Amino acid sequence: MVPEHDNHASPTGNKTDKVSEVLPILPVINLTLFPRMVLPLVVHGEESQALVDEAMGKDRRIGILVSKKKKLNTYPKPQDLYGVGTIALILKMAKPDEKGTQLLVQGVGRFRIEEYVSDKPYLRARIETIPEQTTKDIEVDAMTSNLGGLFQRVLKLSPYLPDELGALARSLDDGGMLADLIASSLNINKEEKQKILDSQDMKERLKEVTRLINRELQVLELGQKIQSQVKQDLDKTQREFYLRQQLKAIKDELGEKDESKIEVEEYRAKIAKKKLPEEARKEAERELERLGRMHPSSSEYTVASTYLDWLTVLPWNESTEDILDIKAARKVLDEDHYNLEKVKKRIIEYLAVRKLKPDSKGPILCFAGPPGTGKTSLGRSIARALGRKFVRISLGGVRDEAEIRGHRRTYVGALPGRIIQQIRRAESNNPVFMLDEIDKVGTDFRGDPSSALLEVLDPEQNFSFSDHYLDVPFDLTKVMFITTANILDTIPPALQDRMEVLDLVGYTQEEKVKIAQRYLIPRQLEAHGLTPELLSLTVGAIRGIISGYTREAGLRNLEREIAAICRGVATKVAEGAKGPAHVKVRELHKFLGPVRFRSEMSERISVPGVAAGLAWTQAGGDLLFVEATKMKGNHGLTLTGQLGDVMKESATAALSFIRSHAKELGIPESFYDNQDIHIHVPAGAIPKDGPSAGVTMLTALASLLTDKTVPSDLAMSGEITLRGQVLPVGGIKEKVLAAHRTGIKRLILPKWNEKDLEDVPKKVRKSTQFHFVDTMDEVLKVALPKH
Repeated sequence: MVPEHDNHASPTGNKTDKVSEVLPILPVINLTLFPRMVLPLVVHGEESQALVDEAMGKDRRIGILVSKKKKLNTYPKPQDLYGVGTIALILKMAKPDEKGTQLLVQGVGRFRIEEYVSDKPYLRARIETIPEQTTKDIEVDAMTSNLGGLFQRVLKLSPYLPDELGALARSLDDGGMLADLIASSLNINKEEKQKILDSQDMKERLKEVTRLINRELQVLELGQKIQSQVKQDLDKTQREFYLRQQLKAIKDELGEKDESKIEVEEYRAKIAKKKLPEEARKEAERELERLGRMHPSSSEYTVASTYLDWLTVLPWNESTEDILDIKAARKVLDEDHYNLEKVKKRIIEYLAVRKLKPDSKGPILCFAGPPGTGKTSLGRSIARALGRKFVRISLGGVRDEAEIRGHRRTYVGALPGRIIQQIRRAESNNPVFMLDEIDKVGTDFRGDPSSALLEVLDPEQNFSFSDHYLDVPFDLTKVMFITTANILDTIPPALQDRMEVLDLVGYTQEEKVKIAQRYLIPRQLEAHGLTPELLSLTVGAIRGIISGYTREAGLRNLEREIAAICRGVATKVAEGAKGPAHVKVRELHKFLGPVRFRSEMSERISVPGVAAGLAWTQAGGDLLFVEATKMKGNHGLTLTGQLGDVMKESATAALSFIRSHAKELGIPESFYDNQDIHIHVPAGAIPKDGPSAGVTMLTALASLLTDKTVPSDLAMSGEITLRGQVLPVGGIKEKVLAAHRTGIKRLILPKWNEKDLEDVPKKVRKSTQFHFVDTMDEVLKVALPKH
């Protein structure tokens, strides 16, 4: 078995006589015996005990070698031992039991193995004694003195070295002996101790021990510094605890309560009073327990208290009572908005269902239409008609999912998403909630807000809407969500499928006149400090503003021009002008400048090769002219006006149809052999695309080649095929209203679009003549009649 040491070495001044040439070798691990040092050992194993017994019967001298291995399961072999060891003299031996033998040995000198002579019953080897050097010079003295000073510093800092070693080290003047003493005392591994034992040169030994003691000194100094800091922190904490206990005792004596406990009790009362849902109540109580264990100065205390504030202030069960009087609701809607019958009808239907089934889920409506048609203001009107709170958030430019769902509480400054924030501001769980500009939601690396809205806008899911900050479900089924959009193309299909889309298209001129008289003019008069006695606009003036100064589907520019007139009159009144101002058509230029828009139909369509089409834009419908001309050339077709691929293909299809039916149309069949055709769509800076201009392009080409002029009061829209069929197109209501605004009296539309006229106001339908066609032959009969 392997011997183990029990205590630190201590040197003696004993000298030894001549050492025999062959010595028994005792292998040891985890200890190194240096010359002149005394060391206790415990010997195990039959081989080692036999070695000790034989040595005690002779001269008591043995050779001690350190094993290279960390553990020895069997008796070591010669190759497992280092080549340099220490000759030891057994001073004392004791056998307290049969398991082991206790020895007290003293190092005599270093030796080197020459050869092993036997390994039975234990190792025996022929050795060579290594004499000790006794070099004395200034360098050795300096190194010895420095090493002694460092050792004294280590003794002061080290808890495992006895103070007696300091006096012993000061009494030594031999550098080699001092190095051995310090090496045996330091807490270093056996490889480093063996390196010192191998060193015969005193200077090298002193340098190596100096390096090791410097490292040990740095470790001890750093440990003391850390211990000092910890002690200071501990003292500070104990002091604070003592002061707090004193403060608590003083408050108890005065009859005052701890503020943190008061706050905890207040939260507990709020939670009980709020009657939270089961899951929210459990989370609130769990957080309250954490809060009670925290000190108010802790940063986590603020996080927990803020979270409890949100939980106890949200309207989990608070609702406003709906006004279920259908007539009163209809009256409110009519007061705020003119026309918009389809939207008003849907709100009245919702109220009727609520009256019959109070627990019905709120609808999710989407108002889609061009800017300025009253989508946002309609939401406020609906809230007033229902007797509910109204909240609104704008989704334009929102790119972070956390805007909808909130941030998790692990983040500094985390807050709930804007849905929960607005519910809190509404102080009821059934407001009218408007999500404005839902078509302008963005997406980037922070997430997809439109995907987060899928849960919000789904009645089958939003009964347990989970905000990342709250981390408990909140019921949104009682909320009436209304979204607005200018176009539906940018809304993801999954999100669009969850909404009931109601189209708000542009207004007719008569509708704009009525709206201006009822709403816009009174609002602007009040905004500018005027009264109806100081300013009035004739119906003709209002029509003049609509036709000459604005060209839009909505009302924003109209209200802007009315505001300009109000500012002009207000300036005159402020300057002292007397008498009321009655603004007529001929006086508009004084306030608004020259007319910006005028009818181009009669001038544009005054020559063959020009036809008027109808286009749909994000701002509503618009008029689109197509011009065609011919010149000498050879089978060339030029298309200009920033046309898209679909529009170019429509022009090519139109030309192919005319060439294949040239004889029937009264056009020479060889017209394309020595001529080039150029088709241009004005407003070249604006990109254009879509199939609905196919009918217009074919009519313009037929007009050019037959030298017939298209009637100036006629416009058209429709997609064509090579066989001459006319296919349906979209945006019919917007296109019809645009034609009505520009004074068009007759329209050519696909037969399949006849059903779409149901959405067009009756007054517009009555004032417009519609020609519904299936083929291009029918189009040309209307557009190019035979005289």
